[in-house]
Amino acid sequence: MVSPSQNSMLFFLFFTANLWVCFVPSTAELQRFEHPVKADGSLSFLVVGDWGRKGLYNQSLVATQMGVVGEKLDIDFVISTGDNFYEDGLTGVSDQAFNESFINIYTASSLQKQWYNVLGNHDYRGDVEAQLSPILTKMDHRWLCLRSFIVNAGFVEFFFVDTTPFVNEYFTDPKEYTYDWKGILPRQEYLSNLLKDVDSALRDSTAKWKIVVGHHTIKSAGQHGITIELEEQLLPILQANNIDLYVNGHDHCLEHISSTDSRIQFLTSGGGSKAWRGDIREWNPEELKLYYDGQGFMSMQITQTHGDIVFYDVFGNVLHKWGISKDLDAAEL
Repeated sequence: MVSPSQNSMLFFLFFTANLWVCFVPSTAELQRFEHPVKADGSLSFLVVGDWGRKGLYNQSLVATQMGVVGEKLDIDFVISTGDNFYEDGLTGVSDQAFNESFINIYTASSLQKQWYNVLGNHDYRGDVEAQLSPILTKMDHRWLCLRSFIVNAGFVEFFFVDTTPFVNEYFTDPKEYTYDWKGILPRQEYLSNLLKDVDSALRDSTAKWKIVVGHHTIKSAGQHGITIELEEQLLPILQANNIDLYVNGHDHCLEHISSTDSRIQFLTSGGGSKAWRGDIREWNPEELKLYYDGQGFMSMQITQTHGDIVFYDVFGNVLHKWGISKDLDAAEL
């Protein structure tokens, strides 16, 4: 169970205020939460993205297998990489999609753990502040969603980054979609503050492992491919601060890219429901360790010295395993 750091009351006061003072971007440090590790000093979790379709497109089947794997690994929490509710986010805190796509789907006992959620572009097409509201947490204690925040688990820190406002297209060519930019405008000030906060938090971190989570891809062979804005603005900060993993959704596939010009492993877990069969771009085979154009999810078990990453398909079959030894600072198959 998550426990906010000392200024939890400040968080809820600001959080509630943010529902009213929507046009003032935060310049405060990223909100921090503490999550305990197991008694043996390990941590395990699942990652799923692009899921909220009321059980359709095999969302329910993926959820079932998540429950099976979650029990086997005795997971501590679940990470959602965004696009939590299709097609257009939530209409408000009373939207039944919260029940139909979340509460009623992820029912396994092993999944009754904390869920750490970021927003995706589809979430921004609805009432964003509904997903950020503590009212949803009262409805289901598992739910925690902020724009950007940090989860500290001692030897590993997770930095959740709000990536949708980086993408120019949503502002310059939104097509028929309407995006909820309350809390984002003025955009450049918001992005500048966010980048500063992320850089500062990463630089000050003493954690042995640094994992950054966002919705949008940085490197991907999927339909969306490289997100240029993140490659230009966020990636240099991640590289300068020697992060270990960048974890995302957005492309509806499972993917592992091991960059030849960086120590960062790029992991896509966007197979929570609807997948895009046959949709793949050319990519350097030396870097592309996994590309699976179907549904599924990812797990990670991590200790001070080692991390094990596993991708599963909709039937629970293991698609790909990858191990990282922190002492050797090298990856091993």
